[in-house]
Amino acid sequence: MRRRAAVTAALAAALLVPASATAAAPADPGESGTGTGVADAAGSGTLPIRGLDLDALTIPELQSRMDDGDLSAVQLTTAYLARIAAVNDDLGAVLSINPDALRDAAASDRTRQRDQERRPLEGIPVLLKDNVDTEQLPTTAGSRAMLDSRPDDAVITQRLRDAGAIVLGKANLSEWANLRGSASTSGWSGVGGQTANPYVLDRNPCGSSSGSAVGVAASLAQVAIGTETDGSIVCPAGANGVVGVKPTLGLVSRTGIVPISAEQDTAGPMARHAVDAALVLEVLAGQDADDAATAEIPADLGTDFADLDLDALEGARIGVWTLTPEQSAAVDDRTEEVFAAAVKQIEAAGATAVPVQLAYQEEIGAGELPALLAEFKRDLNAYLAATPGDHPADLAGIIEFNEQDPVELAYFGQELLEQAQAATVPADDPAIRETRDRIRELARASIDEALAQGAGPEDDLAAIVGLTNTPAWQTRYEYLDGQADAFVYSTSGPAAVAGYPNVTVPAGFAGPRDSLPVGVSFFGTRWDDARVLDIAADFEDQAAAREAPGYLPTVGADPQPDNPEPAT
Repeated sequence: MRRRAAVTAALAAALLVPASATAAAPADPGESGTGTGVADAAGSGTLPIRGLDLDALTIPELQSRMDDGDLSAVQLTTAYLARIAAVNDDLGAVLSINPDALRDAAASDRTRQRDQERRPLEGIPVLLKDNVDTEQLPTTAGSRAMLDSRPDDAVITQRLRDAGAIVLGKANLSEWANLRGSASTSGWSGVGGQTANPYVLDRNPCGSSSGSAVGVAASLAQVAIGTETDGSIVCPAGANGVVGVKPTLGLVSRTGIVPISAEQDTAGPMARHAVDAALVLEVLAGQDADDAATAEIPADLGTDFADLDLDALEGARIGVWTLTPEQSAAVDDRTEEVFAAAVKQIEAAGATAVPVQLAYQEEIGAGELPALLAEFKRDLNAYLAATPGDHPADLAGIIEFNEQDPVELAYFGQELLEQAQAATVPADDPAIRETRDRIRELARASIDEALAQGAGPEDDLAAIVGLTNTPAWQTRYEYLDGQADAFVYSTSGPAAVAGYPNVTVPAGFAGPRDSLPVGVSFFGTRWDDARVLDIAADFEDQAAAREAPGYLPTVGADPQPDNPEPAT
């Protein structure tokens, strides 16, 4: 089965893709991208409107055209809804559509006409990952157990609305943000089925912000919101050829977002262009009385993130996280060539590349999952207790629901949920609290020690760059194929555990026929989001590596590793 979307001929009413009707089975890749399928409907991955190309347009360009009266929010929203209707059946990126989207767009147009100063995201359509609360729609985290949740808006949802953004709907995700089964398949959820990579449809989008990444890559929205615990913004952004921003923990409120762990979770923007991601981050950033981490935002921290310095690399010293011999043996040669070319582009922009290795990675990795499982039990139970609607009251109820449901356990299990349920919550377990404190300390030290290269500040590094991802693997399922995610390599861990900023930008293509995107990630120290964004945006400008998706049905299979590790 595939997801089905319907739209009225004139799009006079909002497109509705009911969550209760979306398919839960993986699509047959042989049915996609052939004949009159998604490749024909999608074309180059763009949808012109009045001679404009959605794929290429930035928020500043759209705002200028709407200010001049050449484009309206209703027209822009209608174009994106039509785009969803044209290609989402094959991509499975969008779970549900806000029934008030066109009404909100019309209100935005009235605001623009009435007020002399428009809001920063006036009329800009955005998708929210379906673990971000939205009052018009249930928030499911991909789980059928949550179809009848009835939350209020998350703090960041309200901030987007207050900034004039049009919430188009919800994006699919790896169910429970990939913390359900030890051999889960990224981009699959019981509510939304399987999200496909728009570059090659039988390839995986990585997780867990799969639908958010695919949604912007395929021009189903101008921008999207993802969330990351470890890799779930940067991996799908890299695998789908878009920009992904994982902010410093505490820069963006988590109130009203389905958690894994308050110690690592953060929301962040995903976009086709760095300037769009920076504009969204400006809107999202800020203190929230209900999220204690945001109280640590420095009083003098500048948040004009969209004032990008496209000469940030000139004169900068950039650490290059090189692959070890063992990692190099696992990563394909073409992907290493893309990374090497990215380093040369960094140097061509005037930066000095300094090879580095980050310490303590084995100890950090060993402690991360035990800490996350205990924190997940604590934080999910608190979220469920605070969220209105007819849904299980706690993690134990989720596990019981899955055992009775005909879809939830059809393709892989729920071992991680069961391990979390068996764990002792941190408040009752000094060992878990000590583990969390220790791995956070080590993760911060691994980055800060690498950045501090000498006795004086002139020796310090401005940021570290690493390979975000290897090419997307072919989507498989544990119970159908005997294997699942073929996850090879990532640099997301240190910034995720440290709570430091991490921005990924498209760097090139690798894999069979050079058909699959590869990104590079820039990360730095705590609260250094603006500088990391500047550096990433400068690289984006220099490399100009992104290309619109091609919607190929397949490019053949790759061998799968024995021990994949999904991104959470």
